[in-house]
Amino acid sequence: MTSGCGPVLEARDVSKSFRQGPVTLEVLRGAALSVAAAERVAIVGASGSGKTTLLQILGGLDRPTSGQVLVDGRDIHRLTEKERGELRNRALGFVYQFHHLLPEFSALENVAMPLLVRRAAVADARKAARELLERVGLGQRLDHRPHQLSGGERQRAAVARALVTQPKIVLADEPTGNLDGVNAESVFALMLELNRERGTSLVVVTHDARLANRMERIYEIEKGRLSERLTPQSRRGEPYTGT
Repeated sequence: MTSGCGPVLEARDVSKSFRQGPVTLEVLRGAALSVAAAERVAIVGASGSGKTTLLQILGGLDRPTSGQVLVDGRDIHRLTEKERGELRNRALGFVYQFHHLLPEFSALENVAMPLLVRRAAVADARKAARELLERVGLGQRLDHRPHQLSGGERQRAAVARALVTQPKIVLADEPTGNLDGVNAESVFALMLELNRERGTSLVVVTHDARLANRMERIYEIEKGRLSERLTPQSRRGEPYTGT
């Protein structure tokens, strides 16, 4: 899918290095990618290849050593901390391998939280959270705290929390990596369905070739270099088969 309004997320020549004593470790070397509105993109690579580091840089949670990241047309790393937080809250949603729901709050309260952070009216935030939880199949679990939910339910609540602000793009780091096969399929199918319904772009870090091949494009990190691979969705080449 392409957008006439330009990419919603763009990385330009992004590099990241760390000092380990006398040694400089180059994790990313000139990474570049572009994600259009409603597009689905996978990032794959071996363990320790820099996938999560790249995702954190794309989301403004970590800074690159050099390069630019444009989120909805704004260079997220040139903003003040306050501006960066506001842009993340407005334009980005995050889903992690572990749900990171706040244990002292109900599912409804957890999902409403991002709207309350942006100072939405409490009634409006709860209404939006309730509607989305019902949409992901948790309408009967609104008042349950995370420890009262199954693993699959917790991750569906986390997906709802990521989408409640209607972000331009969702960044997901191994969103099904902590689930069994049935729950993993259910959660990933839900993410794809919501992507189609809401037009929210997806960038998903995953080691699962089956999930990666259901995306429209695949980027692979190898030795710090990011390159695009063909997918069945592109109808141009062989599927990604894993590392």
